[in-house]
Amino acid sequence: MIKKFSLLSLCLLMMAGGLKAGNASVSWDRHSLIIDGRRVCPVMGEVHYSRIPAGEWASEVKKMKEGGVTIIATYVFWNHVEEQEGIFRWDGQRNLRHFLEVCQQQRMPVVLRLGPFCHGEVRNGGIPDWVFTKGCKTRQENPVFLGMVEQLYRQIFTQVQGLQWKDGGPVIGAQFDNEYRGRGEYLMALKRIALQIGFNLPFYTRTGWPELATPVPFGEMLPLYGDYADGFWDRSIEETAGNYYKAFNFTASQVSGAIGSEQLDYSTTHHPSAGTYPYFTCELGGGMMPAYHRRPYLYPEDAYSMAIVKLGSGSNLLGYYMYHGGTNPDGLTYLNETQRTVATNYNDMPVKTYDFQAPLGEFGQRNPHYYMLRKLHLFMHDWGEVLAPMEARFPCAQDIKKGDDSHLRWSVREKDGSGFIFVNNYERLQHLTAKRGVQLEACGVTLPKLTIPAGAMCIFPVNIDGINYATAQLVAKRDGKIYLEQIKGIPTTLAVGRKVLRNLKPKGADKPVYQNIYLLTSEQAGRLFLEEEGHHDIAYQAPIVKKVREAGSPRPITIGVNKVAEEPTDADFEQAAVYTITLPADYSSLRSHLITINYRGDVARLYANGKLIDDNFYNGRPFQYALWRLPEGCRELELRILPLQKDMPVYFPREADTTPGEAVNSIIIINR
Repeated sequence: MIKKFSLLSLCLLMMAGGLKAGNASVSWDRHSLIIDGRRVCPVMGEVHYSRIPAGEWASEVKKMKEGGVTIIATYVFWNHVEEQEGIFRWDGQRNLRHFLEVCQQQRMPVVLRLGPFCHGEVRNGGIPDWVFTKGCKTRQENPVFLGMVEQLYRQIFTQVQGLQWKDGGPVIGAQFDNEYRGRGEYLMALKRIALQIGFNLPFYTRTGWPELATPVPFGEMLPLYGDYADGFWDRSIEETAGNYYKAFNFTASQVSGAIGSEQLDYSTTHHPSAGTYPYFTCELGGGMMPAYHRRPYLYPEDAYSMAIVKLGSGSNLLGYYMYHGGTNPDGLTYLNETQRTVATNYNDMPVKTYDFQAPLGEFGQRNPHYYMLRKLHLFMHDWGEVLAPMEARFPCAQDIKKGDDSHLRWSVREKDGSGFIFVNNYERLQHLTAKRGVQLEACGVTLPKLTIPAGAMCIFPVNIDGINYATAQLVAKRDGKIYLEQIKGIPTTLAVGRKVLRNLKPKGADKPVYQNIYLLTSEQAGRLFLEEEGHHDIAYQAPIVKKVREAGSPRPITIGVNKVAEEPTDADFEQAAVYTITLPADYSSLRSHLITINYRGDVARLYANGKLIDDNFYNGRPFQYALWRLPEGCRELELRILPLQKDMPVYFPREADTTPGEAVNSIIIINR
């Protein structure tokens, strides 16, 4: 049997006592982060601590780590901790210090995204309502606003003190503001405030989009980039709107041009940082939220394809937004973004859920792309030092049109006679056909002619660890063993020394196909070294569901200030169809499970003891809720569904049944 392997945070931070005084030295150059003198290719996963109950932090950080995440990124939302002026809340799921201590125990480095503006689909982008009553402009160098920011940063520092990297703690970096397009002097003012208070971290970051009006001095903040497969923020209600298709093509450009396109103009963007800073991402779409007016349905292949493309385009840090979904905490008012708030009023988002269709869902569900991405993360962990200094080369056109099927998309990263060939024959919601007679080459080595199937995404090694080439993907190397994944539809050829082995079949992790080389199926690769408990998606005793009220008159769908449809108000749900859900009498044994509601409708809300606990903008996926989060002894829930209407000004994906009306198709309890 394969002995269990525990992923450690950052491949070169393995210290006998974990994170402690004397943490590894951290630096960077134009290629990568350098840990104790060795290059690494980290995986950064976004999770919002204040969107997850504190009692779940330890298990969820552990899942992220097992998924191959080696750095956690998290926003500190100002209005989550100071919704009322002068009253800071660091209790319960707002307790940042406790979250950092959990990360320290799990040996997980953390990048804090400090704000003051964060976005994150939070009310006003995270800036409290009361700030806008002070008569000052926000996100500028003015004494009134910067004075408030200083108080915020001082409070955050009380949570961080003693837990910085230099102290042996997990906090390795910090980001200032978010998606800022003004003068770089403002970002530098934020950094000066942080340094004066006592922040002293190995590196600081900013989002690399949009272009700043004036730059920050070189080396002060690493610019981090991103890309998404689709965007709820797009004003269009048409399928494949926008230029998200560019995320599926290899290119030297680090700028997406699609993120936040409802508010940002990329038409005159120039990014001189390319080649001077390492190419890192902080917002590579692990999924996507549905807004009321636009409700994308994301596929596992979307995230995996984009990750392959980013690595093949030269990125040496994959940072996912989001990697773990969450739920908005209770506040004095709803804390979601809407078109009716004073600021950041671009979209109408759900009141409670922030599932994001992420690799780990709102309640920690391991979704299919958790496993799909995991095998890529194992590769980055084990070959990061080799990959990091390799330059990217682009044999194909970098500027293509949506759905371009004229050629295979591929790139090469190589150095000193070794390299990797990156292949992507996938584009979201487009049918790219199989490519026949393809001849790939790197480092002077030409692979045999191949047929690359439709939808194939992979990385082939050339002159790596004794392998001349392989038409299979490297996954991991441990204890002298090398594990490869067979790519579906591509016969595995392995060239080692003078031997060329053709049409190899997977034999699993216990039997090599040749010497120390093991060949796995894709499913085996995604779960390599991973031990899991329970059986997923097994249905248990169904609750009793009763419809107690039909829906009333359809609500008028209004168009908001940003010219897209507005979500329903609390009052609108007085006209919703109402169902009662009675859980099994012995459901206490199922409290670690999920209730899964398969329904059709516009918006659904779930209540326990009369309190709203979660909501869902229908997009064809089921509405789920964690039974363990229910109040003790609560067996009866109320489900309210507003019906779909004809010709709604809303984008629904092809998976959604948009027949007017509403219905509950089934409600089951499953293991998460």
